[in-house]
Amino acid sequence: MSEINLGIIGGGQLGSMLSEAAKKLNINTIIYCDDKEAPAQNFCDQFIYGDYDDKDKIKVFVNKVDLITFEFENIPYETLDEMNKIKMVLPRPSVNRLIQHRLAEKDFINKLNLRTTRYVSVEKKSDLETLTDFLPGILKTTTMGYDGKGQYPIRSIKDISSLNIDFSKGYILEKIVKLKKEISVIITRFGMNDYEIYEPIENTHEDQILKYSIIPAEISEKLFNESKNWSIRIAEELKYIGTLCVEFFIDRNENLYVNEIAPRVHNSGHLTMNSHNISQFENHVRAVCGLEKIETKKLYNAKMINLIGDDITPYRNKTFKDNEFFYDYLKTEIKHKRKMGHITIIEK
Repeated sequence: MSEINLGIIGGGQLGSMLSEAAKKLNINTIIYCDDKEAPAQNFCDQFIYGDYDDKDKIKVFVNKVDLITFEFENIPYETLDEMNKIKMVLPRPSVNRLIQHRLAEKDFINKLNLRTTRYVSVEKKSDLETLTDFLPGILKTTTMGYDGKGQYPIRSIKDISSLNIDFSKGYILEKIVKLKKEISVIITRFGMNDYEIYEPIENTHEDQILKYSIIPAEISEKLFNESKNWSIRIAEELKYIGTLCVEFFIDRNENLYVNEIAPRVHNSGHLTMNSHNISQFENHVRAVCGLEKIETKKLYNAKMINLIGDDITPYRNKTFKDNEFFYDYLKTEIKHKRKMGHITIIEK
């Protein structure tokens, strides 16, 4: 048995893949999740079910582990902070608190002199009527929200009157750029100026949910280098430990914009399990557990396809070629817009 017991908060597919990566390194995983049917319990060594504010259950979890990481960012900061007083949480809870708030995140990026879309805080509906310069735009909740949740496109001032939302939550209005494509860069930071970074991945979304990821991204050398350098600057400024994803927009004039930071392993990086010698998941486990850093090399070009909702059904009985890798997340119920699995196709 391993001497390291790694606690993971969250039991979705990212928790499953982190557990699988840890197993390869002889590290035990204990998952804490508020979903009784969380699929990651099929892959971890121990599973603890409890709410994220259940102090008794959290105490049991913390006492079983040596250190803690997480698979999604929308965990109450207070929960992570309390855990961190007893066992180390990586990435640090302060990083999570910053990135949980879209306005604070955008301000942080801008202070590094990195470009984002134009944005403004919105406190009440009447504010929008004076912000026509930010239209067309997307109104987003400042906290929570992913895969398009908590987002409201506003194309013109006419759309404002039909909005029926609770403004007590706090919102940010982001001006829409004339988008050419979207890319992401995944970096694992082990310490100061000590990291492994994957080349940019090109992403395609459908209904605001990631559908395809391709490596290599079809971008210029300038954008290739710029996106990697910006990602390194962000990881260094955050003093980050673990795997981080920076999502970017590229406009029609070849300008780069930071869209958002994901302080965790990322959907677009699933293809690294087959395209590289070391996946984003293994690198994350190595970094947070203080294990040896191994030079990460791309072995194959690859394309990843997310299987959403009923998309997965035909794949469960399919015969695959030797360059196709199917992953079923083993979720108990197929739901509309729910990520059920993925397939990665490598170019041999």
